[in-house]
Amino acid sequence: MSKKFIDVMDTSFRDGMQSSYGARVLLEDYLPAIESAVHAGITHFEVGGGALFQSPLFYCNQNPFDIMDKIRATVGPTVNLQTLARGVNVVGLQSQPRDIIDLHAKLFKKHGMTTIRNFDALNDVDNLVDSGFSIHNNGLQHEVTITMMELPPGCEGAHDVPFYERVLRNILEADIPFVSLAFKDASGTSNPRKVYETIRMARKILGNKANIRFHSHDTAGTAMSTYFAALEGGANGIDLAMQPVSGGTGQPDIISMWHALKGTKYDLGVNIERIVETEEIFKECMKDYFLPPEALAINPLIVFSPMPGGALTANTQMMRDNGTLDKLPDVIAAMRDAVEKGGFGTSVTPVSQFYIQQAFINVFSATPWEKINEDYGKMVLGYYGKTPSPPDPRIVKLASEQLGLKPTSEKVVDINERDTSKGVEVAKELLKEAKLEQTEENIFIAATCGAKGIKFLKGEGELGIRKNTSKSQEETSTVVKNDTGIYTVNLNGKKYAVEFVNDKAIVNGKTYDFNIQAGSEGSFKEDVGTSASTEEVKISAAIPGLVLQVLKKPGDIVAENETMFIVEAMKMETELKSPKKGTVLEVKVSQNDKVSTGQLLAVIK
Repeated sequence: MSKKFIDVMDTSFRDGMQSSYGARVLLEDYLPAIESAVHAGITHFEVGGGALFQSPLFYCNQNPFDIMDKIRATVGPTVNLQTLARGVNVVGLQSQPRDIIDLHAKLFKKHGMTTIRNFDALNDVDNLVDSGFSIHNNGLQHEVTITMMELPPGCEGAHDVPFYERVLRNILEADIPFVSLAFKDASGTSNPRKVYETIRMARKILGNKANIRFHSHDTAGTAMSTYFAALEGGANGIDLAMQPVSGGTGQPDIISMWHALKGTKYDLGVNIERIVETEEIFKECMKDYFLPPEALAINPLIVFSPMPGGALTANTQMMRDNGTLDKLPDVIAAMRDAVEKGGFGTSVTPVSQFYIQQAFINVFSATPWEKINEDYGKMVLGYYGKTPSPPDPRIVKLASEQLGLKPTSEKVVDINERDTSKGVEVAKELLKEAKLEQTEENIFIAATCGAKGIKFLKGEGELGIRKNTSKSQEETSTVVKNDTGIYTVNLNGKKYAVEFVNDKAIVNGKTYDFNIQAGSEGSFKEDVGTSASTEEVKISAAIPGLVLQVLKKPGDIVAENETMFIVEAMKMETELKSPKKGTVLEVKVSQNDKVSTGQLLAVIK
């Protein structure tokens, strides 16, 4: 039997790290495993982009450009090093103008990358044009990507074979240069038959010589079947990973796939004995890191509420930190409604974050959909591009009313070109204010990582890795696990996560001294609940997160819609704005505080 060589991209050191550890990993800890994988015959690695650009800055005090340089030095000059880009969002969560999009490609080429896989979560081809040309023009291989998922049962209008064919033909009509086409299913929910027919459709259109790849996760437990279906449909490249980051929320394991393909015509081209050795080295490298149990879990219900593997653990870690992890099943269930009403954008970053943010708000609100999350609202209004299907008109109306924005069909990149808060010159000013050198790398970090990027560049970054036995784990865990239990206290319709540890009470991530006595010593001023005056307006956190910036102090005058706080929530930076013009009476939180849903942040009058 003649063998068909299948190009394996090892995703252990990007998607695997993100899906299993939230990308909070130090390069020096896993670099020996990369070196071993090269000796095992792996010639294609995913090593950057996506969350593995931001997380090193945010949580590891490491510069992602330095990481790329060190990995290139380790693997040698010929290995294909690949990164992930999000179209007009490049490697951040906010979309960018053309100068930043082009700078992304220029710098990734400079720092040793070979290929950039480039996708848009809405499959809006307009969002791939500028990024695709920049990648190609800067001498990188462009892997244009169509994102996949399964719709919740009973839904139709997108994410079937005819839909993917329309997207592919739109890519070809736009004349976007590319050397390979990838089908990326971040949630692992596409059924095998659809995968087979989709790949076969693409092969028929592109011809026998085209390089077609398939990427999925094993979150729903069907990845091995879909991978085999992709190969049978004509894919000649697949993405696999190694233990301890394979399976579950990650990609199928290299060894498992090798075993499944025994007796077939497909050859992965690896030295399997050395892969076994490499997996043992990799497991030893990662033995001290906290591996969330949900990272390795199979969850069949994901097919009803598609949650990508690369986002699940990052979100559950945040919920774990804020004492709300018990609500995860409710949030996942609420995602189904957010997907159905949102126009069927693919559940992959950043759209997956829009879904889970809105789902979280719906779960913790007295009435679902009483508040529209800003990013979810902008998505249904068209500010991230065209959704695959029209969003629910009622939700569009609510979003327009609450955000004060009209629906748009304008290209995202053109909107960004007029945005005076974005672009190279704005980033230069941020660096100048912070008295930082205006290198191209620093400009890109400032533009894509905002306040946290500036903080890192100033040498003020904080270590937030999660190791089982390290001090850093103790310092970054808001809730300390113990036998006393965690309680949800509902006061005046707002929920507080409370844990009692000896003479300390941990409330929404902040520690207070406490004691309880029988009887009363008189009345006390209430610190929660209704305001003392009907003219007072409270600003509360809609979802749990980390306070990045506090922009106002007591006594300051604020305008209506003026930003008061920047909070990192569910992988995204969210601006919390004043709903009214007034004077700041109280500010209840400080920079770097962790806050939970409903927590009071400020009072204005």
